[in-house]
Amino acid sequence: MTINDVEAAALAAVDEAAIGRLLLDLLEVPSVTGTAAESELQHVLAGHLERLDLDVDLWSMDLPALRSHPDFPGGEAPRTEAWGLVAGTRTQGDGPSLVLQGHVDVVPPGDLAQWKGDPFRPRVDGDVVHGRGACDMKAGVVAILAALSAVKAAGTRLNGQVAAHFVVSEEDGGLGAFGTLRRGHTGDACIIAEPTSGALMVANAGALTFRVEVAGQATHGSTRYAGISAIDAYLPVHQALARLETRRNADTDPLMSAWEIPYPLSIGTVRAGDWASTVPDLLVAEGRLGVALGEDPARARAELEACVAEACAADPWLRAHPAVVTWPGGQFASGRLPAGHPLAALVGEAHADVTGTGRPSERGAPYGSDLRLYAGEGIPTLQYGPGDVRVAHSPQEQVSVNEVVTVTRSLVLATLRAVGTR
Repeated sequence: MTINDVEAAALAAVDEAAIGRLLLDLLEVPSVTGTAAESELQHVLAGHLERLDLDVDLWSMDLPALRSHPDFPGGEAPRTEAWGLVAGTRTQGDGPSLVLQGHVDVVPPGDLAQWKGDPFRPRVDGDVVHGRGACDMKAGVVAILAALSAVKAAGTRLNGQVAAHFVVSEEDGGLGAFGTLRRGHTGDACIIAEPTSGALMVANAGALTFRVEVAGQATHGSTRYAGISAIDAYLPVHQALARLETRRNADTDPLMSAWEIPYPLSIGTVRAGDWASTVPDLLVAEGRLGVALGEDPARARAELEACVAEACAADPWLRAHPAVVTWPGGQFASGRLPAGHPLAALVGEAHADVTGTGRPSERGAPYGSDLRLYAGEGIPTLQYGPGDVRVAHSPQEQVSVNEVVTVTRSLVLATLRAVGTR
C-alpha cells in the first residue's frame, strides 16, 4: 500500500533513540513472575502511559475471585497481588478498536554462571541488547509504547480507539490477561507483540502442566534389593510418555510445519529421595504437554492419563501401585486467528511497507500464550513482535534495537489502518 501523509507524519515521529533508552530502563526492573518487581514495572509503565495523556486504568486484581472463576487459566508462581494496566486513546469517532498487548513478567534467570554478567543489568553490543526479558518480551512492550508515542506526537486524529494492555503472569498461565478481559477491556482486534522473528503467528498450540507421582518402597541402600526404587519404577512411565509424544505429532496442522516437534511433551523437573543411602519411596515428575491446534484440552489430558495407566498396567509393581497424574500450574489451550481474517493482511502489509519487502509468512507457534484468551473472547488476535523466541528463557536472550524500531513502525501503520484516521 502507499503510505499517505498522515501515516508518514506518524512514522517520522518514531523516536529511535528513545526506544533504545526505554528498553534498557525496563530491563533493569527484575520483573520475574509473581515478584514485587512485576508489580513495580506495572506502575512504571502506568507513568509512561499517563504522560501520553491516555485514559489509564491501573488496578489491583481480585485474586480470590479470579482463581475461583470456572475458566481460570491456572498459575504456577506464588503471588499475593497482581496489577492490571490498560491505557486507551479517547474516542474521537465511531471507528473500530484495536488492542496492542504485551506481558511485563519474565522467567527467572536460572544459573547465573551461564550469563555474561548480571541478567538484569542489560549489556549492549552494537545494536543488540542482552538481558533477561530483552526478547520475551520487553522489546515488544517498548514497541507498543513507542508506537503510541509516535501517534500521539504526530497529532494524529483517530477515528477509532487504540488501547495498550500490559499484563502480568503470562509466563505461568495468563492470569493478567484473564483478569483484564474479565474487567471488560476488549477490542475488535488484538496484536500481541511477542517475539516472532518478523513472521505473523496466527495460531498457538496449547501447553498443559502435569505432575506424575510414582511410589516406591523404601529400604536401606545396602539392601536395595529388598525395596523398590521409585526412580526405577518411573522409567516405564517415562518411556511411555516419549512414545505418546511421537504419536501426537504424527499428523499436524500445516501451520506447524516449520517446527521439528510441533507439540512437544517434556519433563521439566524430577524429584526423588531424601537420603543418599535410602532407596527412594516417591518420585515426582512435572512436565508440559503440548496441545494441538483446535484440540480440546480435556481430550489431551485424557490421552496422557490413559498413556500412564497403560504403562502401569503392563508393570507388576505399578499395576499394584499405579502412578497418580494431576494437573497443577498453567493450562494453556490452543488458539488461532480465523482463516482469511483481514488482520493478518493488515499487519503483513504494514510490515511490507515499512521494510520494503514482501508480506511475512503466516505460521503457528508451538508454545502457549495469551492469544488463546483473547481469541476465546471472540477477539481476532495474532502475534507480531521483535525478537527470536529461540533465545527466550535462555542465558543468550537478546534483541536487536533495529528490529524493535521496525516493529514499532509497523505497529504505527497497522494501528492507523485498523482504527482509521480523520
